[in-house]
Amino acid sequence: MAQTRITPRSQDYAQWYQDVIAEAQLAEAAGVVKGCMVIRPHGFAIWEKMQADLDRRFKETGHQNACFPLLIPMSFIEKEAEHVEGFAPELAVVTHAGGKELEESYAIRPTSETIVGHFFSKWIDSWRDLPLLINQWANVMRWELRTRLFLRTGEFFWQEGHTAHATHEEALEEVARMLDVYRDFSHEVMALPVIRGIKTANERFAGALETRCIESYMQDGKALQSGTSHDLGQNFGKAFNVTFQNAEGEREFVWQTSWGMSTRQIGALIMGHSDDGGLVLPPRLAPIHVVIVPIYRSEDEKGAVLETTAKVAGELRDDGLTVEVDDREGIKPGAKYYEWERKGVPLRLELGPRDLEQRSVMAKRRLADTDERGRPVKETLPLADIGVSVGRIMDELQAALFERALALREENTVEVDSWGDFTDLFEGGASRFVYAHWDGTTETELAIKQATKATIRCIPYPGEGPAPEPGACIKTGAPSAQKVLFAKNY
Repeated sequence: MAQTRITPRSQDYAQWYQDVIAEAQLAEAAGVVKGCMVIRPHGFAIWEKMQADLDRRFKETGHQNACFPLLIPMSFIEKEAEHVEGFAPELAVVTHAGGKELEESYAIRPTSETIVGHFFSKWIDSWRDLPLLINQWANVMRWELRTRLFLRTGEFFWQEGHTAHATHEEALEEVARMLDVYRDFSHEVMALPVIRGIKTANERFAGALETRCIESYMQDGKALQSGTSHDLGQNFGKAFNVTFQNAEGEREFVWQTSWGMSTRQIGALIMGHSDDGGLVLPPRLAPIHVVIVPIYRSEDEKGAVLETTAKVAGELRDDGLTVEVDDREGIKPGAKYYEWERKGVPLRLELGPRDLEQRSVMAKRRLADTDERGRPVKETLPLADIGVSVGRIMDELQAALFERALALREENTVEVDSWGDFTDLFEGGASRFVYAHWDGTTETELAIKQATKATIRCIPYPGEGPAPEPGACIKTGAPSAQKVLFAKNY
């Protein structure tokens, strides 16, 4: 890999983001397909690890995977009024196939509530069929005008959960449960702290009664909506006649939910953890945990070094770690170090003749402390029980990333009570997490957005933001029940 400069975050954050993706070989713009991207192997390996962990969590909560058609009849999209209004500008529509104009056009799946509703109406008849808990791993298409790799592209990958319940209470329990699954995944695996909350009416999913979300803080002060869970009420049940016979023999409409998380989480990883040296990954999502660089000058040294390198790699793999041995010829060790740091490998081990004599290995963490001269600190690990030492480092790195991200968010979170203080925080391109009172109206919400480009990210759960206390709206002075979370967003 050619050594190219990554633009510093302080100089141009947007370009830094693109540079990190390019240097880590995560993805690139498709070019020949407007607004779409190619996810390269290193990037897709991160998505596969996300999939595996989330899929396990979904199945542990009783959900089963299914697969629905990519093409959705336009008549289905149009059955739910708010849904079609919300998605119409983003739809990609197929009008011809097999050399002929179709009798009915098809939308390329922007989301699957409508076609799921159609099949739920066929699969559900009795209260004994409920709850029906389905998840789908799929790609979707939304015709975005302004795109950015992972964060907003025309086509992207995600999972979408769809469930049907006998009562609204059961559906609401599902909405809350799955949002907590997302919160736990973000904290435990992504090492990114999130804030749970409820979206305003203006921000909720088209066709839902209520949308709940988790919001992540990015290093430039903006928010990233990282997962959503929707209470669909009976809207889609009525649109697609999804009914069941209750225990008393009466027919009722089901109560439905949907929830999703997508490849934009890779963007969250980049902007939540990475630095001016390139990609930084939490060990639980790193495709490669450890890279070992053997160092030797002669053929005599080479044999012994490579033999020990193979033993160390085997021991670490036996402990469940993914290990890359970089024994490429003709490339200097420094160039190898540079490449693997750019790709976010959590730990590098260097093994040479002197290390063999001392029965140790030199270790350098991707996020290493620095000495008084600003040089990264390396540590010496004994070859004996190397798996224990490396496992400890992985746990420390995972915890340190979460604590670092949490500290950054807390340092950049403020409460304000005046319009002047509020606008100052969003002057120019600036953003922070700001808690302020809002009068509860969409009119005021849109006026604040127009004036500052800041949006209401959520009405936080109790305990996730300031204690709920009544006050006066920062824009209108009208009564407000509690402070809500504002930020510019991706």
